[in-house]
Amino acid sequence: MGKQNYTTEQIIVKLREVEVLCGQGKTIGEAVRQIGVSEQTYYRWRKKYGGMNISEARRHRELEKENARLKKLVADLSLDNAILKDIAQGNF
Repeated sequence: MGKQNYTTEQIIVKLREVEVLCGQGKTIGEAVRQIGVSEQTYYRWRKKYGGMNISEARRHRELEKENARLKKLVADLSLDNAILKDIAQGNF
């Protein structure tokens, strides 16, 4: 079976499904098989997204995108600054 990529919102919904199924008396293993993921995937998701609601997940994703954009901007400006220093020192 191929790897399926889930959105953060889908992961949070699946984590809640496991909680409900466990509340109904199923084991973790049975619950994760029912939602279609491995136990390892479940525990990795729970570690990363456990206790998060969908609005927090959306905000988290927005902040990650903004952080990546700012890091790229800093890298570009640092490169420009280094080039200008080299030109000013005559090391071109």
